[in-house]
Amino acid sequence: MPHMDEGGFILDYRTAAGTSLSETDRMLRQLEAIVRANPAVETYSRRTGLQLGGGLTEANEGDIFVRLKPLPRAPIDRVMDDIRQRIENRVPGLEVEMALLMEDLIGDLTAVPQPIEIKLYSDNLQALAATAPRVAEAIADINGVVDVKSGIVLAGDAINIVVDRDKAALEGIDPDAVTRQLKAWFEGLVTTRIQEDLKLVGVRVWVPPAARDEMTAIDAIWLRAPDGHRFPLGRVAHISVETGQAQIARDNLKRMVAVTARISGRDLGSTIRQVKQVLGRDGLLPASMYFELGGLYKQQQIAFRGLIAVFVAALALVFLLLLFMYEEFAAALAILSAPLLAVAAVFIGLWATGIELNIIAMMGMIVIVGIATEVSIFYFSEYHELLRAGMDRAAALMQAGYNRLRPIAMTTLAAILALMPLALALGQGSAMQQPLAVAIIAGLLVQMPFVLMVMLLVYYGLRGAAGKMARRR
Repeated sequence: MPHMDEGGFILDYRTAAGTSLSETDRMLRQLEAIVRANPAVETYSRRTGLQLGGGLTEANEGDIFVRLKPLPRAPIDRVMDDIRQRIENRVPGLEVEMALLMEDLIGDLTAVPQPIEIKLYSDNLQALAATAPRVAEAIADINGVVDVKSGIVLAGDAINIVVDRDKAALEGIDPDAVTRQLKAWFEGLVTTRIQEDLKLVGVRVWVPPAARDEMTAIDAIWLRAPDGHRFPLGRVAHISVETGQAQIARDNLKRMVAVTARISGRDLGSTIRQVKQVLGRDGLLPASMYFELGGLYKQQQIAFRGLIAVFVAALALVFLLLLFMYEEFAAALAILSAPLLAVAAVFIGLWATGIELNIIAMMGMIVIVGIATEVSIFYFSEYHELLRAGMDRAAALMQAGYNRLRPIAMTTLAAILALMPLALALGQGSAMQQPLAVAIIAGLLVQMPFVLMVMLLVYYGLRGAAGKMARRR
């Protein structure tokens, strides 16, 4: 299933943990050259550097917004695949992830932008760290699965300073006083404030950078004990460099690592079925570990359940309305048969056009229920008018179909022609509503024969069955 062409996409990037800002920028200049070289790209913008607003990001990650030229040009999925392939071949050490604009926005709102998210749960952090890369490697072999991430996010290197309480006591200082002096050494002290216009600006006193940027300098930091004597930090503390540790995430108070991936060139449903088969292999997950599927797939399942409830509620309300209008079970059931058969035709239309059943298509199914019911009511209204005029029931059924044939045909044809540009995905962004248009057109194509012929036969049969039961009584 090709991507919807929105005229642009988001490229998220990440270099190795602890990569400096200057090195990240050097690699991204190579990435920019690849983006600029693509003939379909019109312009782009890049965000690089530490961020705090909206979310914490380090200097080795960020995103690029890519805007494509107006159509005609290469399809957006081909452009994304081409840029992804060139980055993988030419810029080693740079991980990228691409998403459509709407997909990225919805993902940010749901906190999980990827269609595939495999949540691995375990209390054993080492088991999670070992299993997540294996799971990522396993699903990476699935056709159409791209931008696979193991979920193991390493932070930059850290310097650990552990105060030896016994040695500190010999110097006559407590660990809390050591912490306060180290904080002043690394962060400085606001010693006074000066006025600039209407604001008071703090003046911060810092030691020179050379006294705090190197391990040897940190080891030689001078501390002052309460009695006034000075001594180096290395005398009372153990200083070590710790390579980046994996970030710890929890879900429902349980340690969790999320393996994520995106999909290119195929539908979500079949991909997830294959992912489940891979996860069911023996030996892939330890016995103490379990998984859940999240991401956009989980959001889709929640939306599907909600739309199915709406669909059932719509059928129930339509049935009650028809009973209230005609006070006849046979008429209500016959009219309800038309939208049900039209909905069945929607699945055939989606299959014939190669469009997957999604939320937009299900909305079209709900719309078809209303349209087919409305047309059926037009037919039965004419039928009851003819009955009041004194016509025989069988003749009135036939004559009502003849009288309503032209209005039903014209309204159906007008609706199909109006939806045809969307069904053909003409224009940028129209692919988003294509499943809706195809679903409605498929239902409209069969509604006219169903209303004028099938519904008539169903009603006639139900009336005959009801009459036989009444005579038996």
